[in-house]
Amino acid sequence: MTAPEPEFTGTHSGAVPLYGRRFVEDTDELYREMRRDHGPVVPVLFEGGEPAWLVIGYREAHRVLTDSQLFARDPYRCHGPEYVPPQNLGYLPGILMFLDGPVHARRAGAVSAALAEVDQFELRADCERYSDRLIDAFAAAGEADLIEQYAYHLPVLVMGSLLGLPDSELIAFAEDMKKMNDGREEAIEAFGRYVVRMTSLLASKREWPGADVTSHMIANATDVTDEELIQDLLVVLSGGQENTAHWIGNTLRLMLTDDRFSLTLSGGRRSVGQALNEVMWEASPVKTAPARWAVRETQLGGRTIRAGDVVVVGPAGANTDPRIRPDAHGDAAGNHAHLGFGTGEHGCPHPAPELAQVMAQTAVEVLLDRLPDVRLAVPEHELEWRPAFHIRGLSALPVSFRPTHVVGGG
Repeated sequence: MTAPEPEFTGTHSGAVPLYGRRFVEDTDELYREMRRDHGPVVPVLFEGGEPAWLVIGYREAHRVLTDSQLFARDPYRCHGPEYVPPQNLGYLPGILMFLDGPVHARRAGAVSAALAEVDQFELRADCERYSDRLIDAFAAAGEADLIEQYAYHLPVLVMGSLLGLPDSELIAFAEDMKKMNDGREEAIEAFGRYVVRMTSLLASKREWPGADVTSHMIANATDVTDEELIQDLLVVLSGGQENTAHWIGNTLRLMLTDDRFSLTLSGGRRSVGQALNEVMWEASPVKTAPARWAVRETQLGGRTIRAGDVVVVGPAGANTDPRIRPDAHGDAAGNHAHLGFGTGEHGCPHPAPELAQVMAQTAVEVLLDRLPDVRLAVPEHELEWRPAFHIRGLSALPVSFRPTHVVGGG
């Protein structure tokens, strides 16, 4: 079925740009204004001028995420072969996150089966070891950037270990992942280096399989080419690194700037787990989820969504929907129904959320144990956000602390 070319002059009058300074620096306030002016489903424009819908209502977002028959991840279920998806969306043909139906179920199942083999006790031990290694590198200096020197690198070190990548490649690998997710000019070259690394890894694990995620994915894959395995590994790594890194970073920011958490820095009343959960509700690292395309015309949040329209869920907006959370800054302890991991067929594959929780919680706990007097080194208003479309995370988190000796971990 081929959808007609969209004509949004009427429905998208007053559309909000989903790019620019405010989208990067003041997302929370921008989403509040969107909700006030447009309701739960907002007409928006991408940087190239393409129209779309941003869903910031919790119930509406849940419907989009769970109804894969109506809201497709594969744009060609409703567009002809000449269609070119908007560049902001990072669409790649054949990649796991843009597949639907049995093919997606089969490949996502292989990912879940491989991740299920991860021993979470060993994972925590790895996280502690790599956390200590990263802290050792700056502990004596008395200052650090907790994004660049810690939060951003920890998940990829751990994920690389789980996949079977050699330690010597992990830091450069993390930088390439950042460039790909930022979508800048270097993204294409970074993706090329990623393919080379993964091709070599697959060849090595086919010859010498081990107890790693890559070997398990090879064993569980059915009718999957090496190119498709490389794409699936990219999905695993992107989620494991980008989202977890900024979950850590946003949690550290909360604990360093919010008086309610000040005692936690010295082992006080609010747990790290509570802080991590509150961040998912109030400062989700997932600003926008991968896009969907409406398969047929439908109504959503009082809007008429036409066949072929681009629909983007904004978890950072949906999680703060006052219709489900009237106390916008209430205690989120015990409530894990946020959309930070998605839901439905395309939600993070089990047990990825649990593995991310282990990584994030261990990272914060080890840092606070090693550097109990850590404090923000600049005024809070000087913190800057990364210019990324999907990610809500800091570019840097400068801190200072009493210089300490290294522990020799890992």
